[in-house]
Amino acid sequence: MILEEKEENLNFSGLSEDELLRLIDRNHLPKHIAIIMDGNGRWAGMRGLPRIAGHREGIKSVRNIVTSSSELGIKVLTMYAFSAENWKRSEFEVNALMMFLEEFLQKELKTLMENDVRFMTIGQTDKLPRSVQKWLKKVIKETENNNSMILNIALSYGGRTEIVDGMRALSRDILNGTVSPDDIDINMFSDYLYTKGLPEPDLMIRTSGETRISNFLLWQIAYAELYFTKTLWPDFRKKDLFMAILDYQHRERRFGMVEEQVSRVN
Repeated sequence: MILEEKEENLNFSGLSEDELLRLIDRNHLPKHIAIIMDGNGRWAGMRGLPRIAGHREGIKSVRNIVTSSSELGIKVLTMYAFSAENWKRSEFEVNALMMFLEEFLQKELKTLMENDVRFMTIGQTDKLPRSVQKWLKKVIKETENNNSMILNIALSYGGRTEIVDGMRALSRDILNGTVSPDDIDINMFSDYLYTKGLPEPDLMIRTSGETRISNFLLWQIAYAELYFTKTLWPDFRKKDLFMAILDYQHRERRFGMVEEQVSRVN
């Protein structure tokens, strides 16, 4: 169901940020939120600006949502920053995105440390420019002992490629005899994915009104609640995050069970 319909039914859209915060059940927060940050180009186009202006504005939303998630008590935040398909964009736009990423790492390291946020990445980061790789390694290393929240950035990432890479690694272990095919189950295969050690997302948010998952965490979001909003990413702020979380808290997660079974489990 699209956001406006849910907002009208739950009557969240007219509430202030503080009112929304008071409604959130701190004992029922999603442990892991995944976000497809979409709409930077459209935001810029609507204002007669170049696409990179939308990307720069989108960084403000990243900063706001990371800080808000940490303050609220979210344990893992995964943000889809650059897909494997994004390499097909113009060289100018790709270079600008890499520049913004490097600037973000340089400027936000202090904030990550102050907020006890651990920084991680998933994806084929070896394809990124060397200067970006250098800063990724630095921020990952310096924040590795932080434990209030994990900020996991998907870079040069594709869900299908992740699964294929996992299959390759698993196949090698089968060939060298360290794994038996009879031992393979869902949990074992999950350990061969980029997200090894992370809980699966409880809530996946996509901005800009598009209602598809675009090759993002295909394995991991099998039972995630999906939330779509027409808000463009550069306009997405703390209040929008709160509405998504409240929407999540008003859903019944069944994991394949019927309503009566869920009631007994809870």
